[in-house]
Amino acid sequence: MKKLFLLLLLPLQLFAQKFTPAEIAVYQAQAKKVNIIRDKWGIPHVYGKTDADAVFGLLYAQCEDDFKRVELNYIEKLGRLAEVNGEKDVFNDLQIRLLFDSTEAKVDYAKAQPSFKKLLDAYAAGINYYLYKNPKVKPALLTRFKPWFPLMWTDGSIGAINTADLTIEELKKFYTGDHSPTAYVPVIKDQHSGSNGFAFAPSMTESGNSILYINPHTTFYFRPEVQMQSEEGLNAYGAVTWGQFFVYQGFNENLGWMHTSNNVDIADMYAEKISKTDKGFFYEYDKKKFPVTQKKINIHYLEGTTLKTKTFTTYFTNNGPVMAMREGKWISLKAKNRNAQSLVQSWIRTKAKSFEEYQKAMDLKANASNNTVYADAQGNIAFWHGNFIPVRDTKYNWSDVVDGSTSATAWKGLHNVKDMVHVYNPTNGWLQNCNSTPFSSAGKNSPIKANYPTYMAPDGENFRGVAAVKLLSRPMKYTLEKVIATGYDPYMPGFEVLVPALLKAYAQLPQSDPLIEELKAPISLLKNWDYRSGELSEATTLAMEWAPRLNSAIRKVYINPGDKDQVEATTEFAKSARPNDLLDPLKVTMADLTKRFGKWQIAWGEVNRYQRLTGAIREKYDDNTPSLPVGFGSAMWGQLGSYISNPFKTNKRYGYSGNSFVCVVEFGKRIKAKSILAGGNSGDPTSKHFTDQALMYTKGEFKDVLFYKEDVLKYVERNYSPGQ
Repeated sequence: MKKLFLLLLLPLQLFAQKFTPAEIAVYQAQAKKVNIIRDKWGIPHVYGKTDADAVFGLLYAQCEDDFKRVELNYIEKLGRLAEVNGEKDVFNDLQIRLLFDSTEAKVDYAKAQPSFKKLLDAYAAGINYYLYKNPKVKPALLTRFKPWFPLMWTDGSIGAINTADLTIEELKKFYTGDHSPTAYVPVIKDQHSGSNGFAFAPSMTESGNSILYINPHTTFYFRPEVQMQSEEGLNAYGAVTWGQFFVYQGFNENLGWMHTSNNVDIADMYAEKISKTDKGFFYEYDKKKFPVTQKKINIHYLEGTTLKTKTFTTYFTNNGPVMAMREGKWISLKAKNRNAQSLVQSWIRTKAKSFEEYQKAMDLKANASNNTVYADAQGNIAFWHGNFIPVRDTKYNWSDVVDGSTSATAWKGLHNVKDMVHVYNPTNGWLQNCNSTPFSSAGKNSPIKANYPTYMAPDGENFRGVAAVKLLSRPMKYTLEKVIATGYDPYMPGFEVLVPALLKAYAQLPQSDPLIEELKAPISLLKNWDYRSGELSEATTLAMEWAPRLNSAIRKVYINPGDKDQVEATTEFAKSARPNDLLDPLKVTMADLTKRFGKWQIAWGEVNRYQRLTGAIREKYDDNTPSLPVGFGSAMWGQLGSYISNPFKTNKRYGYSGNSFVCVVEFGKRIKAKSILAGGNSGDPTSKHFTDQALMYTKGEFKDVLFYKEDVLKYVERNYSPGQ
């Protein structure tokens, strides 16, 4: 009976693990070539014989820390969210499936160089071995990861999907046959997203070494801190986006790279001339007609416990997928959201040993979502605004829909890096980008706007850019600590524009207006404020709650050619606003604070809190559970440090995005670096590394980076191979 029980059980075990004995043997052999050392912060330092071994160990370690986020990123990029979240995500998935073709990704995998294919294989093997060794972990959907998955997501950004300004709502209307005319509402890019990058030449530092400041503003807990090293020349430290096999923002012993978002035009909308005959749909191109390509796409979605399917007949022209209808015309999108060369570039830059080698990586011209701020051990600093930039006829407005029926609007190759907006080693000794115009990236030594086509750098100035230029222009010799202090400077220049306008509006009130007495105290408070945030500042609370209630135009950071930038729009609003446009929102703010807290005079740190309770993708917040005060806030008004917080059916505000992984590194004969994470490196609420950095994070206090193995070995928490 005992033998019979074992025979019955064995197939069930094999079914549960879903991996063959041959696969498991390969995983186990590779795991033996990998050493993971967790330091006192739980940060994985992964050492492998080969680059592929390091990738294997990195993905295994990521899954240990937060498998659900690793999986979620690929569920999204595979266009399968609706299989988990239900029908509400059907058109999100359809958009992804139109833009990211898995068939093409599989072809790219088959054609990959053998050395690169080993990395892709190791990526899948590391995750699959984790699932095999941890059968209690129940994936939401993906029980086996494939080596071509990374070729569906070829850069390191969390959600770098560029659709020009075509919306999912338009996509839904087109593919459900709803062609009723509606008022077009432009897409407003997430105005809180972005990052800061600073580079300091040796002339600007006390040590005579260059320094790089790495400050991505992202959703919390989506950028863990890692190190990966191999005997093939890899030694990269920094932030990796969950599920990717390369350090996205970080450094090696020779140089460092920081990416910031931009509004460079990398995707264009085309109005197609479509005709229909008994043979189907045709599009016109240079006065000839060509058949519209049709493709059936099945989107599965969960309804209750049942998986259902919606089938869409989708359309493609020579420009790309048809995504909308405007003014009776089909609108197609030309973009390159999925690019195998981008994944190659993301990897090889982590191994660059010099400015020249990093430039060779840039020459692939495949990074479609980022600017780059750079510094190295030879004392070079550099900035590139974008990288993948199609050449176009400048007589067209590329931020609008263009005629898709003529080759005059076709892309004409890619701009060479030397022709893109860039700065190398400016004489002022510093570079900055805060998702702002590149034409202030080096102060007076910045590139000149008139020298470039408008589609290449439509980005305007924002208040973070204003703050960065002002702060970095001070005469100062920087250390790591001084760079950190600058990056966390609480100065908010946006309020230097808005608050004086408010004071002027108040002064214009007639003496009989009851608002004079009602607003006397808050006006006095703001009049004496220095436009700096702080835990104990009541003025910060008032300003931070008041400003978002003003004109939405002043919150627009990403702009198209010809638009007023944030600084211009805010200045114009401040000059032209009627008194009540400024005063009424202040009155509403006071009433709202009083309703939530029993008074409007309340310190920012009492309102603005850090809390991490569950580790869930959608975190829960609770006013009755302990939380930490945070003195900095939204970067919308120019504060360089970013802490985006909101009430979540709570009275207090809780942070969920902004400064996530922040690092400052000094290059010299020996690397010196400091870093901090929002909370901790683990997504497991039972782990001591779930919130072990939280208090330091709220204070802007950084830990020492353990870059060299001899230093890591002094602070070992766990030393193991994957699977042990």
